[in-house]
Amino acid sequence: MTVTIYDVAREAGVSMATVSRVVNNNPNVKPQTRKKVYEAIERLGYRPNAVARGLASKKTTTVGVVIPDISNSIFAEIARGIEDIANMYHYNIILCNADKKKEKEIRVINTLLEKQVDGLLFMGGVVTEDHLQAFRTASVPIVLCATTDEQGLVPSVDIDHETAAYDAVNTLIRHGHRDIAMISGTLQDPANGFARFQGYKKALENAGIEYKEDLVRIGNYRYESGIEAMKYFLGLKKKPTAIFSATDEMAIGAIHCIQDAGLSVPEDFSIISVDNIRMASMVRPQLTTVAQPMYDIGAVSMRLLTKLMKKEHVDHAHVILPHETILRLSVSSVNEE
Repeated sequence: MTVTIYDVAREAGVSMATVSRVVNNNPNVKPQTRKKVYEAIERLGYRPNAVARGLASKKTTTVGVVIPDISNSIFAEIARGIEDIANMYHYNIILCNADKKKEKEIRVINTLLEKQVDGLLFMGGVVTEDHLQAFRTASVPIVLCATTDEQGLVPSVDIDHETAAYDAVNTLIRHGHRDIAMISGTLQDPANGFARFQGYKKALENAGIEYKEDLVRIGNYRYESGIEAMKYFLGLKKKPTAIFSATDEMAIGAIHCIQDAGLSVPEDFSIISVDNIRMASMVRPQLTTVAQPMYDIGAVSMRLLTKLMKKEHVDHAHVILPHETILRLSVSSVNEE
């Protein structure tokens, strides 16, 4: 049978109110009484009813996290930052994978809100009007993590994706490259797709390099689409000397495609990308990339959410974290042998 708070009170010889104070870490309990209650809890195997406690306090100490692709190491690292700060502030996490499908994202958001979470983190993905409508119906704070909405209506934590891409392409330009191709994400994605594409175009323009549409291929952020894009570039009559990839995973696909064709990086093609996933330093040659502070994005997002849930003062509802160019071995100058 289920052990109740009444059973613990009887076993410990105290009132149910005292047991409740112990379970909820109320300081107004004598140490010897607290010890006696904990011993009774241990003997009986009592587990507090979180649902009942939530109904009484109108708080569940639970945060819902919507993740677009649980198999993507970027989101795994962000989730680790979220969880570490959640643990620090005694919140539990419900992590839901949405498979990068809008309909599933909306359904997951509504399900988490129905479960009476105290707050919600929406990680990555395109924020559409349908998402905003779901957010408007929420009675709890919501923070966008590693993404933003175009109107800036929802608090968010992210990097400046356009500037990150600009810095990556500028690295290639400083190494003397002028025939620079791009493996882009979908342009319907305002951050990882469109903003990084805009950064690529802006870097070319500022360097006086003509933008050529046939030097851009659209991928889906994954390894296989990097291979397919690179096959296209290898088939061009006038091949680029350098490739900027919107994600590390697509860049690694491009590197392997080049090597499978009997060519090499960076001798035949220089490669640079954005993200700095673990695999970027494990591939050979090691990948030069613009690093997102993924753990920090998760940690700062969760800290911002805790402030909103506790109704604390927030100085900045839209946080842009710095990025950093990590120079490794996949980029060389065009005049190097």
